[in-house]
Amino acid sequence: MAGFRPVSLIGVPTDVGAGHRGARLGPEALRIAGLPEALVARGVEVRDVGNLQGPVNPWTGPVHGYRHLDEVVAWNRTLMDATLTELEDGRLPIMLGGDHCLGIGSITAVARWCRQQGRRLRILWLDAHSDFNTSQVTPSGNIHGMPVACLCGLGPDALTRLGGDMPAISPQQVHQIGIRSVDPEEKRLIRSHNVDVYDMRYIDEAGMKHTMQAALEGVDVDTHLHVSFDVDFLDPSIAPGVGTTVPGGVNYREAQLVMEMIADTGRLGSLDIVELNPLLDHQNRTAELAVDLVESLFGKSTLMRN
Repeated sequence: MAGFRPVSLIGVPTDVGAGHRGARLGPEALRIAGLPEALVARGVEVRDVGNLQGPVNPWTGPVHGYRHLDEVVAWNRTLMDATLTELEDGRLPIMLGGDHCLGIGSITAVARWCRQQGRRLRILWLDAHSDFNTSQVTPSGNIHGMPVACLCGLGPDALTRLGGDMPAISPQQVHQIGIRSVDPEEKRLIRSHNVDVYDMRYIDEAGMKHTMQAALEGVDVDTHLHVSFDVDFLDPSIAPGVGTTVPGGVNYREAQLVMEMIADTGRLGSLDIVELNPLLDHQNRTAELAVDLVESLFGKSTLMRN
């Protein structure tokens, strides 16, 4: 389809930042659900670079407030380098996660590339959670609840300085949609850093069209749009295959509208698909839904539109 650069699929099979095991199987579930073939059918040129390699999940408790910090750093550094390679090759990287701690590596790379190119970065964080925790806020120490904070400079040096620049992004570059589970201290951090959050109440009151218009306001030809899609963004009644289900999420039609309105901008430059846990899924239903939504992100719609 015209308007989209060739795509590179980057599998990152780890659940090292999560509180449940199984997201490491996400990349293969997405492939089995037909993601490469669906993109090719949209006219997109697809290169699957395979799965990155990294340390195994040691499944140990937190140390100084963080679980598996060394392993998280290793996976994210590898992903950062792989993402930057694809961007510099003129391609649109799609990260197949893996848990959401991986957003640190992918977005650090995208932010660096945007700085090099002199482009503005807009991040749409589609998620049930704000992921703005710090080790002082969350007792679990699970880093998949911390990536936005780390990207904004709050967290261990090994992650906040992953790409050399700290912070990798400013909170004003992040626009969060579908949020419905935020820890009390995390709320204070979000407010103090002025993160743009469209929670489910906002969506209920304003509607998804208005929500997306607000989140996409100001996107222009100089904007690189990065979409970080946690499948728990969706209501668990349609997407059961996640480790952190939160009731009251985005329904099927709302999710399609989100993807269609992003596609309409023509500015999609990179994508994360994370937190898909096939062990908790029903016959790969959540992976198939994710593929369906990615098709809409790449221009599939009910009617032909100009």
